[in-house]
Amino acid sequence: MQRPFPTQRRTLVSIALLCLSGLAAAQATYPGKAITMVVPFPPGGLADLVARPVAEAMARELGQPVVIENKAGAGGGIGMAQVAKAPADGYTLLMSLSSFTVLPEADAVIGRAPMYTLNSLRPIARFTADPTVLAVRADAPWKTVKDFVEDAKRHPGAINYGSSGNYGTMHVPMEILAQNAGIRMTHVPYTGAGPAVVALLGGQIQAVSSGPATVLQHVKTGKLRVLAHWGNGRLEALPDVPSLKDAGYNAEYAQWSGLFVPAGTPEPVVQRLRAAARTAASDPKVKEVILNAGSPILYQDTPDFQAYVQADARRMAEVVKKIGKVE
Repeated sequence: MQRPFPTQRRTLVSIALLCLSGLAAAQATYPGKAITMVVPFPPGGLADLVARPVAEAMARELGQPVVIENKAGAGGGIGMAQVAKAPADGYTLLMSLSSFTVLPEADAVIGRAPMYTLNSLRPIARFTADPTVLAVRADAPWKTVKDFVEDAKRHPGAINYGSSGNYGTMHVPMEILAQNAGIRMTHVPYTGAGPAVVALLGGQIQAVSSGPATVLQHVKTGKLRVLAHWGNGRLEALPDVPSLKDAGYNAEYAQWSGLFVPAGTPEPVVQRLRAAARTAASDPKVKEVILNAGSPILYQDTPDFQAYVQADARRMAEVVKKIGKVE
C-alpha cells in the first residue's frame, strides 16, 4: 500500500486538527441555537406537565429557547425512538416517563425489532417519582378499592380501564394489580394519559391508573375519585387515600419523569445540561407548578438516576414477562 507523501500527511493532520478544534469550539459555545425537548405523549399527561416548567427554567439557564415537541404514539415509543436516533449534539432532549424501561422488554416479548434500546439514550436527571393512583368517576359505585376488586371478580372483564398505550405507565400498574388481586379487566389503550382521562370523564371507560398530577384537578372539582395508590404510606397530594398494600394487595409501581439525551452526546454538553437540569429542579417556580399539579420534585442527578434506571429496568423486565404478549 502506498503511503501518503509528507505534504499529504501534513494536510490530513491539519484537517483532523481543524475538525477537533471545530468540535471543541462548538461544545464550548453550546448551546448556540434553540433546543428541542421531545415529550413522547400528548399534552395533559405527567411528562408534559413536568416538561413545560422545566423547559422554561432550563432555557433561562442555557440562554436559548427549549421548545416542547409532543410526539405521541406506541406508548411513548415513537418519541423515545426519535430522540434515540437524533444527532448526539445536545439539541434534542427527551422528557420520558418510566415506560422508558419497559418498552424494549415489551418489544422482545412481542417478538418485534426494538424501537430503541436502553443504551441508546443517556440519563441526565430525574424530576419526579410518584406512585400511580387508581381513579374512577365520582359517580362510580365503588367507594373503596375492595369494592372495585370485588366487582371485578363478580364480572370478569366488565370493567374497562384506559391507558397511554400497551406496556405504558398506565397499563403496567393495572396489570400488576390484576395479577395480585386475581381479577380480569379490559384494557383500552389511548395515545396518552390526557386522552385516557378525557375518556374516563366522558364515561367511555371506568378507571385509570395515572400519576396524581394528571387527575388531581378533576378530583378537586369533584369529577373523579381516587380509591388507592401503588406506593407506600400516604401521598402528600392525597393524604386520605390508602395504598394498595394497606388494602391487602402486593402491588407497587412508581411513575417517574426524567431527562435523557442520545448516547454519545459530548461530555461537556452533558455537563452543561446536567447543571441546567439541577438549576431547574431547585427553581421555586418549577417546584410550585409541579407540586400544585400533585407531583413534588424528587430530583436525582445523573449518577443516581443512571443507577435508578438500571434497577427499574431489571424489575420491569420481570413484570413484562408476566404480562406476556399484548397485541
